[in-house]
Amino acid sequence: MGRCMDGIMPSSPATTPKKRATKAKPKAADAGLPVLAQGVIEVPISRQVNRAQARQARSMYHRGASLTQIAAELGVKYPTVASWHQRQGWDADKPVDVIEDHFEAKIAAILCKPTLDEGDMKRVDFLMRMMERAARIRKFNETGKEGDLNENIGRRNDDKAKKKREEKRKNFLSLEQWQALLDDFHAKNDAYQELWWEQRNQRTRKLLKSRQIGATWYFAREALCKIAEAVIDGDQPRNQIFLSASERQAKKFMREITGWVRQVTGVELKGNPVLFDFNGLHPASEEEGRAEIRLEQVGLYPMSTNSNTAQGETGDFYFDEFFWVQGFARLRKVAAAMATLAHCKRTYFSTPSTKTHEAYAFWSGEEWNKGRGRKDQVAFDVSHKNLRGGAIMPDGSWCQIVTLDDAIAGGAGGRINKEELRTESSEEEFENLYNCQFVDDSESSFPFSRIAPARVDSFYKWRDFSPALVAIRGQRPFGEKPVWIGYDPNKNGRDDAALIVLAPPDEPGKGKFRVLEKHRLNGLDFAGQAAFIKQVAERYNVADISIDTTGHGGGVWEIVAKWFPNARQIEYSVASKTALVTKAQNVFREGRIEFDANWTDLMAALMAIRPALTGSQRGVTYISKRNGEIGHADLAWALLNALSNEPMDVSVAEAGHGGIVRFSK
Repeated sequence: MGRCMDGIMPSSPATTPKKRATKAKPKAADAGLPVLAQGVIEVPISRQVNRAQARQARSMYHRGASLTQIAAELGVKYPTVASWHQRQGWDADKPVDVIEDHFEAKIAAILCKPTLDEGDMKRVDFLMRMMERAARIRKFNETGKEGDLNENIGRRNDDKAKKKREEKRKNFLSLEQWQALLDDFHAKNDAYQELWWEQRNQRTRKLLKSRQIGATWYFAREALCKIAEAVIDGDQPRNQIFLSASERQAKKFMREITGWVRQVTGVELKGNPVLFDFNGLHPASEEEGRAEIRLEQVGLYPMSTNSNTAQGETGDFYFDEFFWVQGFARLRKVAAAMATLAHCKRTYFSTPSTKTHEAYAFWSGEEWNKGRGRKDQVAFDVSHKNLRGGAIMPDGSWCQIVTLDDAIAGGAGGRINKEELRTESSEEEFENLYNCQFVDDSESSFPFSRIAPARVDSFYKWRDFSPALVAIRGQRPFGEKPVWIGYDPNKNGRDDAALIVLAPPDEPGKGKFRVLEKHRLNGLDFAGQAAFIKQVAERYNVADISIDTTGHGGGVWEIVAKWFPNARQIEYSVASKTALVTKAQNVFREGRIEFDANWTDLMAALMAIRPALTGSQRGVTYISKRNGEIGHADLAWALLNALSNEPMDVSVAEAGHGGIVRFSK
């Protein structure tokens, strides 16, 4: 910018400037000063003043002055001005350079005034804004970025705006947030879960596992972390598909994921399915010579085992509790189609059910060997000894068995009370649900094939029942519709008991029963058990309560009868147990009962009931084993108690001939 110095302040060619060259004094020649013209001498000037003169000369040139006029105006030699013109390339100056020069000169002229009025300040403000605009034009000419030319566009693309947009973008996570999820994932895994992660790239994984060891929790996070791993590396991720017996269970994966992402990153994932936004994660970089990496959108898809919905998407899939779904062979073909492409992965994990289930042939290799010549058949060693640490099977799948003891040894001991689980389960239930032993239901009174059709996606099918209201005191989750309560108390001082809330059919003998609630009770005496029954009854219109009065049940019944006089006593005997089982078998056989598809513990309890000879060897009773003694599959017996309120023959009962299985009152 021009300087307020004598002979340097910008001026027009018509203005007479102060000159560095002055009239010579009488003895100037004697002082050795060079003479420019008659009576004019050149005074030596500093380098700084020389640069200022060159700057002023350039400004004068852009305002139309010739080199001769400039030399005379500034009092310098013509060759000096010509040298400035050539070396500094005045003729090559761009229009924006000329405009900036004019602005600077004008601003300098105004600021050098002794006093400034309001008009001067407005002019300076206007000229400074013009200077800023010229600077934007200059930068735009260099970068070609529209944001450098338009301030508003620039603000839209600055770091603050980008961060704000990231916060508003649906299902967008930055690379740092993806990395944070990966770090948190590994920090919280147990040893056996880290082994699952190491095997994540196996084409097919089959896991037989204990209940309550965090498999659903883990695989929900693994699916998201496989996306994270690919995104961070700039590789294309794959869709992640969750296949479960019910849509509600499938959405449990989504609840695990959305809650975890919110906790670690603060981002709220939305949508069904959840579709991720990867735009802008890997922009182009001229410095690194890298082109932009564009990743296609992928999502998380929760699906139920309804063949009408379990198809259409492609990606990695997770088949939850595959040993408990009905029609597994058909569903596996549908599910396998989702992962037809070689890079897609398939994971099956479940607690075991029975050896007669369709999935057992898939697990044991019978299906793979079927149709092969005897010489080509290979035995699958699916023993716990062989699969405890995982092994590759002849069909190429990676298989593992993780029992409750394995999980405890692998780091889950702080979350699991093995003795409590053993106490509240029959021996057969415990071996099945926690030690990964298959149930032999060939002798069961309720084989898998008979009870499996009763499983439904209750959350979506039962529109008149609101399970969310169960936990809210004073609410009526089933309105004023009647329910029956069946209760199986603890036996011989054991601290396990069970309660079932059963909705009877609207039309006796023709409609379907629905199991609305199930509860396992531990550590309560008879008074505490009675209090729990009352607590449950308060939220329903209870029409019947049936209680097994064997052992401590008598004390429970006495207390319950005080506030519900019509409570029924059931004293177990060979005859009463036969009647209970026979009635329940009829209900299941006729397809007149439904319960939630995720209640595998109720299924295991039912399958544990089987006929056995009485002590005299002259009659048949029904038992379930616990630690070698006759005990109870508590949930199953509680259900059978509740079902006994319907007559054996409904038509006879309606005619007034009795028939209700009531052993005492």
